[in-house]
Amino acid sequence: MNHRPSVPASNSRIINGTALGFSILFLLASLAAACFVGEWGHVFLDWRRIMISPCPLVTDYLAIGGLSSAFLNAGACGLACFFFMVLLKGDSHANTLAGYFLVVAHCFYGLNFLNMWPCFLAPFLYMKRKGLDFKENLHICMFATSFAPFISEFLFRYTLGDDFVYGQVRLTVSGVVLAILFSILLAFVLPAILPGARAWHKGYNLYNGGLAFGIFGFFVFNFMYRTMGIEPPQALTADNVIYDYFNRSYRSFATLFFLAAFSLCTIAGYILNGRSFKGFRHLVTDTGYSSNFAEKYGMPLCLINIGCYGFLFLLYIHLITHFTEGAGFTGPTIGVTVAALTFSAMGQHPRNVWPILAGYLLLYLVTLVLCRMDGREIAWTISTQGYINGVAFATGLCPIVGRYGIRAGLAAGFMCASMCTATSALHGGLVLYNGGFTAGTTALILLPILEHYIPSARERLKDQTIRMNDLIIVELPGKEKRRRKK
Repeated sequence: MNHRPSVPASNSRIINGTALGFSILFLLASLAAACFVGEWGHVFLDWRRIMISPCPLVTDYLAIGGLSSAFLNAGACGLACFFFMVLLKGDSHANTLAGYFLVVAHCFYGLNFLNMWPCFLAPFLYMKRKGLDFKENLHICMFATSFAPFISEFLFRYTLGDDFVYGQVRLTVSGVVLAILFSILLAFVLPAILPGARAWHKGYNLYNGGLAFGIFGFFVFNFMYRTMGIEPPQALTADNVIYDYFNRSYRSFATLFFLAAFSLCTIAGYILNGRSFKGFRHLVTDTGYSSNFAEKYGMPLCLINIGCYGFLFLLYIHLITHFTEGAGFTGPTIGVTVAALTFSAMGQHPRNVWPILAGYLLLYLVTLVLCRMDGREIAWTISTQGYINGVAFATGLCPIVGRYGIRAGLAAGFMCASMCTATSALHGGLVLYNGGFTAGTTALILLPILEHYIPSARERLKDQTIRMNDLIIVELPGKEKRRRKK
């Protein structure tokens, strides 16, 4: 029978503690970075530069501000989420932790302590009107920050046109009004479109909001720019001498940070799990489909999973950046390493994620061979920024691996990789969950094919369930319990 450990009542406290722990680590890393890079004296000035800059994908906050200010941004936004998690009445859940990870992940490229608030607070209007519990739906507020780049555009660039000058703040009445109206629109649209998105991909894309938000962002972007005849926004670049000088050293700094974070998660989970890894083997055999690891196995095992899964993804990033030329440890690379952890308490684990990673590598190898056969050089590498970003969110397709097997996971990764650099053009890079949008699109294409040619996967699971239901436990006198069929 499946191992079903008792779920501790402290799940909520552990989730809150995880959010607090990561937030403190970001702030400590900010202090260490200030010493490492020599940014003392202008960290807060750099943080201000981050907050007043338009930030469509992919805007590298390490280049716009600096290493220290980017970590400070993540720590501040993380603490803000943590305070809502503990001040609102009720328990925190696995989806609350998922929302937290997505917020702090994008604090390295696109989300900051200024543009998050209109999006974060807007859903409370809807919840108040509908009489919904604030704490139960806090994750929606966190997910809504995906649209933060729209807020920055409306406030600092959209209404200025050719008069926009990077580094100068020139607020306009029309820009502020647009930001407010857009936030109110989000408040009432997002809760309506999220449930429908799950029906589209049938739960096989854990980044459910990515597909819904991407399509809605596609509409808003084209209306605000294409329809209105306004030049689409471009990601900003900054002439940052410190960034250019220290760029290669960021690899060592980020590696030490993540090794510390993942080690602490593993150790904490080990201690809270009674100083053992008991039950973890059962967690990594879970399909990940419609699965809540926190409820089924308890948060101590989820912490162990965060650590082990984090080590796997960090190893993947190191391998591709070592053997191919590409982006390296930029702000987005650091951010997506955090984003990869998003659903480690709701479906992701090393066993159902590695085939997705392998699918990305497979696309690169196939493209490399075909280009060489044609006498051409490949135009990208597996460590190009778009592919690093894409693979972190492609892991949300892991339920496909759990339900349909490794080959289906390879196909999912392969297809997702082939589209990951194209989908951001649909919404102008103004929706941060572009990787989830790509993963959702992949699910829409791949699922009908899998269901048509591999219906036996679903039937096998149904048969296993029937067989398990046919088993009963009987007590035999003087002997151990045995399983007998009805």
